[in-house]
Amino acid sequence: MGATRVVTGFHAVTARLRHAPESIEALYVDGQRRDGRMQQLLVRAESAGVRVTVAEAARLQRLAAGSTHQGVVAVCREVAVARTLDDVLAGADARTLLLLLDGVTDPRNLGACMRAADAAGAQAVIVPRDRSANLTPVVAGAAAGAAEALPLLAVTNLARAMEEIRDAGVWIVGAAGEAQRTLYEIDLTGPLAWVLGAEGQGLRRLTREKCDWLARIPMHGHVDSLNVSVATGVCLFETARQRAAKAAAA
Repeated sequence: MGATRVVTGFHAVTARLRHAPESIEALYVDGQRRDGRMQQLLVRAESAGVRVTVAEAARLQRLAAGSTHQGVVAVCREVAVARTLDDVLAGADARTLLLLLDGVTDPRNLGACMRAADAAGAQAVIVPRDRSANLTPVVAGAAAGAAEALPLLAVTNLARAMEEIRDAGVWIVGAAGEAQRTLYEIDLTGPLAWVLGAEGQGLRRLTREKCDWLARIPMHGHVDSLNVSVATGVCLFETARQRAAKAAAA
């Protein structure tokens, strides 16, 4: 039997039912919850051929190991997604969009970044092995289903990984508040990797030096920075906007 992990909450479990129902070994639900959201999930599970087991709240809590489960917990086999950076870079092309996070240790921030990355069409999120949160139920819950399809790759050395990314023909843009140009002044339409650091700390010096460009998000109000997950969404969706505009003009 292969490795398994626990998936909790409606977003994450629904994503697994949609993308890889065959990987679900057991699906537990709170029998006291009979609202429309639960009914939709039960219908989806039935259509996918996934057997549902009604469980008491205490059992769900034990299975969820402290993460928010909303009355839904699935025990799943790991699905076949890209396992290494080499896997991702082997398919690099003009549509490549990657997210690198330098020192994001808060699991909810990491999950929210993964959610934004998946929504914007990124192919992977890359983090340093020793200076990052890992894929836990808390991260998966905050990712709201993105963790079921988007690879989270932990690398031993982020700077070396950036060199490999550049060698594969992917440009690297680092988000930095002191950058001369804004992200709206940079061509983001080619194969691209965004690098963002933790709020308050930003990019480390070596990470910054490995970037092809630095760009800032213009701030027009009273605050001088954004939460890293919000900044991730701004950067990735500006990339998606530029690409869509270029495609429409072609």
